[in-house]
Amino acid sequence: MMLRLSNRMWKWVVSILAVLLLSVGAYAASSTTDKVSRTAKPEIVIDRSKSGEKCVEETTFMRKNHMKLLMHQRDETMHKGIRTEKHSLKNCISCHASSKDNNVLGSDEHFCQGCHTYAAVSLDCWECHASKPKQAQPATAPTVATTVPPPATKVGADIK
Repeated sequence: MMLRLSNRMWKWVVSILAVLLLSVGAYAASSTTDKVSRTAKPEIVIDRSKSGEKCVEETTFMRKNHMKLLMHQRDETMHKGIRTEKHSLKNCISCHASSKDNNVLGSDEHFCQGCHTYAAVSLDCWECHASKPKQAQPATAPTVATTVPPPATKVGADIK
């Protein structure tokens, strides 16, 4: 049994197919060209002059896997007592802290905060860790704490 369509029905079918094909073609063309994002990507200056070295891994790898590396480093340090610097948070902060204020937080121009704000990811590292590299303290002589005993009171002094 063959389905017979009237001329009017054929026009509707052809019109719908044409719209579908045009929309799929437009989507494919737009996805292959560089689009302007509605949200501006963060412009973060990385001052590697502090260490004079490259990052420990390639940029694309770090963008995708830095949290896995930090969690692995945390497990190695906290559970096994193995401390290395290659993927440590302390090492990352010392390299990526801003040259203006020596911090990775503070505004969207700072290394960690800029990318995490852009990606809408919370930064909970700083609940326990410092967002600035620890400054070397000059060596000082240890201070000796002295305690002064409380004044002696006579027992029964209030009794007459």
